[in-house]
Amino acid sequence: MYGGRITSEERSAISTYVGVGIAIVLIAGGVYVFFLAQKEKKETTGFDPNRPVPSDAVLKRRLKAEEYFVVREGGTQTPFQNDFWNYDRTGIYVDVITGEPLFTSLDKFDGQIGMPTFSKPISKDLLVERLDTSNDMKRIEIRSKRSNAHLGHLFTDPKSPSGQSYAVNSAALHFIPKEEMKDRGYEAYLSLLDKK
Repeated sequence: MYGGRITSEERSAISTYVGVGIAIVLIAGGVYVFFLAQKEKKETTGFDPNRPVPSDAVLKRRLKAEEYFVVREGGTQTPFQNDFWNYDRTGIYVDVITGEPLFTSLDKFDGQIGMPTFSKPISKDLLVERLDTSNDMKRIEIRSKRSNAHLGHLFTDPKSPSGQSYAVNSAALHFIPKEEMKDRGYEAYLSLLDKK
């Protein structure tokens, strides 16, 4: 560089350095996003009882609007217009927030209300029951104990094998098919699906 002028060779070298610098920044950003996505996937797949329950801010980003409305705002889905009301595959239904197994397909029956209806949970210890007097009604609300997710309501039901029906919003649940349970970390629950 003589007299303040940049030669074409120097201009070419500067362009190369700038291009390499931009490429390095883009690659580093891509690697960061990839590992962040892997971390998020690990945090949301399978059930780990030691994994902390995500904050409401995280849930608002992670869940669909209808899922958040049901589990955090106590909403109710429209009967006969939800994912699992007439779903009949073999597997388990898990908490949409924590992935904790709550119900099995063997305990699901047609409650004729347009919502997934179960005769019993995997364990009553997984649920909390509380009086719900909203909408001028007297019902028993059921919530997931660990995540405090609103699931639905518990009713006395002579059509149910247990005499009770757990009417649950589809949006509060994810379904894990039997054939995927082992790969998704639910192998310990496969024995629940052995027909009795």
